[in-house]
Amino acid sequence: MLHILSRSPWHCDIDSLLSMVREGDALLLIQDGVLAAVEGNRFVDILSNAPISVSALKDDTDARGLTGQISTKIDVVSYTDFVNLAVQHPGQMNW
Repeated sequence: MLHILSRSPWHCDIDSLLSMVREGDALLLIQDGVLAAVEGNRFVDILSNAPISVSALKDDTDARGLTGQISTKIDVVSYTDFVNLAVQHPGQMNW
C-alpha cells in the first residue's frame, strides 16, 4: 500500500499512520508532509525505523525552501517516481 502524508506531521496522528503500515508499504511525503523529512526532527527517526520506504516529493521540498535540510534517511523523488510508486502500490491511503 502507498501511504501519502500531505499534512504537517504536527497536525497528523503519526501513531495511527504507523499502526496501519505493513512491511513493504511505502510512505510518500507531499505538500506540508515533507516537513516530516527535515533533518533533526523526531519524525525522521520514527519513520525511518518503520518497515517501509519513505520518500519526499522534490517539488514540495523545493517549494518550501527545504531542499538542503532533508534527511539523508529519506529519499527525495520526482513526480515520475510518484507515479511509479502508485503503480507499484495500487492501494493508497491519504493522511
